[in-house]
Amino acid sequence: MTDQPPERTIEQILKESKTIAVVGLSANPGRDSHQVASYLKRNGYIIYPVNPNYEQVLGSRCYTNLSDIPDAVDLVDIFRRPEHIPQIAEEAVKIGAKVIWMQLGIRSEEAAETARRAGLQVIMDRCIKVEHMHLPR
Repeated sequence: MTDQPPERTIEQILKESKTIAVVGLSANPGRDSHQVASYLKRNGYIIYPVNPNYEQVLGSRCYTNLSDIPDAVDLVDIFRRPEHIPQIAEEAVKIGAKVIWMQLGIRSEEAAETARRAGLQVIMDRCIKVEHMHLPR
């Protein structure tokens, strides 16, 4: 199943989501994950960095995995290679996330199916920053 949600669904997701776990967030300001998460934080989202290689990113505690985050997560934004995504999707289901978002260039039909079966919305191969920038103001 490769269909993407309509634009109004993406708009609704971005307006309703308040907390975003960014899996694969790098502390390197030159990396896309850092730039996207920084943009989201500046635009009012609560960001939970998920990367076992860091203790802190963007002034927030960094978590080893999604299950370590003590608060509810609305959206899981993924910056990992496709072979890691099915496990991340399973974890997103376990923590009760509402959406998994695979960044531009990232797709995993297996992960998408896991998430959809559990009732999560799935977005693949799209940049959340670009989509947010296109929201009507």
